[in-house]
Amino acid sequence: MRKSEQFCVSFAELTPARGAPPRSWKFIYEWLDSLVFAFITILLVFTFAFRVVGVSGESMVPTLQNGDWLAVRAVNTAIDRGDIVVITQPNSLNEPLIKRVIAVGGDELDIDFAAGTVYVNGEALDEPYIAEATRRQFDVAFPLTVPEGFLFVMGDNRNNSLDSRSSTIGFIDERYVLGVAEFRFFPFGNWEIDQSA
Repeated sequence: MRKSEQFCVSFAELTPARGAPPRSWKFIYEWLDSLVFAFITILLVFTFAFRVVGVSGESMVPTLQNGDWLAVRAVNTAIDRGDIVVITQPNSLNEPLIKRVIAVGGDELDIDFAAGTVYVNGEALDEPYIAEATRRQFDVAFPLTVPEGFLFVMGDNRNNSLDSRSSTIGFIDERYVLGVAEFRFFPFGNWEIDQSA
C-alpha cells in the first residue's frame, strides 16, 4: 500500500512539469492576447465612437490642410454653429465634404460680399479662422432662412471653396452629416482644431 502511494505522489509531481508550456511560450501567448485585445478595443472605438477621415483639397485652409487626418465623432448629438463637419450628402463632386457650419435650421443668413462680412440672425460673425473675407458669390441669393433640419456650410478658405453658397451643394440635410471633427491625427503634434465661431 505504501509503495503505490509513493508512486502516485511522484507521478503527480512529474505531470505538471512535463505538460506545462515553456516560459517563453507563455510570455508570447500573453503578449499576443494583449495585442488582440488592444486591436479589438481600438476597432470598436473607431467604429462606434470615432471615424478617421482624410482632408483632400484646400477649401478649409488655414484651419485644415490638404493631407490632414481627422478623428470625427461618429455619435452625433446637436450640431452647433462653428462645428467642422464631414458631409456625405450626394453632390456633383461625388465625394464627402469637410466644411464649417455657419447657420443651422431656423437661422437667418446674409452675406455682404462687398464688405466680406457674414451675418447670422442680424449679427456679424467674428471669424478669426478664415483665410480672407468672404467675397466670392455663387448662384444662391441672400438673405435667406435655413430650413429646419438643414445646415448652411462654408469652407474657411472662403474664396476657394465650393459650399452652400452654390446650388451645386446647397443646404445640407443633417441626416447626411457623418460626424463632427474633434481632433487632428496627422500631422503629429498639431492635434487641436480651431472650432471657435
